[in-house]
Amino acid sequence: MSSYPGVILAGGEGTRLGTVDKGLVEIGGARLIERVIDRLAPQCATLAISANGDPKRYAEFGYPIIPDATAQMQGPLAGVLAGLDWAATKGFEAIVTVATDTPFFPTDLVARLSQVSRPEGFGIAVTEEDGKTRWHPTFGLWPVSLRDDLRVALARHQRRMVQFAESKGAVPVLFESPTPAELFFNINTVEDLAQAEEMLARV
Repeated sequence: MSSYPGVILAGGEGTRLGTVDKGLVEIGGARLIERVIDRLAPQCATLAISANGDPKRYAEFGYPIIPDATAQMQGPLAGVLAGLDWAATKGFEAIVTVATDTPFFPTDLVARLSQVSRPEGFGIAVTEEDGKTRWHPTFGLWPVSLRDDLRVALARHQRRMVQFAESKGAVPVLFESPTPAELFFNINTVEDLAQAEEMLARV
């Protein structure tokens, strides 16, 4: 277990799944957020859930529910900022973020990201697919010291996670696998759900 808290980014509206709360969608008889919690909790000091709307839907898990730090719907970066603000009040130096619709992320995610953590930088997960580097910015270790710069960026309507991360010196942390596309496979459509069920059956 690391000294970092984990923040689950659960703000997706699930429009391609019929405008459902993706965290509550089931695969293999368990909700996505349950699978993410089970995978992340052993790696972190504690957890929080970044989500807008009625917090009661996640209350049963017993973790703080953190709404976006901005009034506008500004995507995952707003959730990261909310997590950083929350972590600052708890005395943490950084957070590790994961997406609630990506249930197969590595069980050593936090340990690997932590290896590149240092005051002047942070780590973002990447994979190599078909000879190209693919960034997975919702899976990163974000220093609390970034929160003021992130607040300014959001005020300027910057929403692209990779753009912001690279501008602040994010270190790409390579996660290798015989099937790299499956490590950070995220569920957006009914077809993705079916594919996730097939992947789960092979685990």
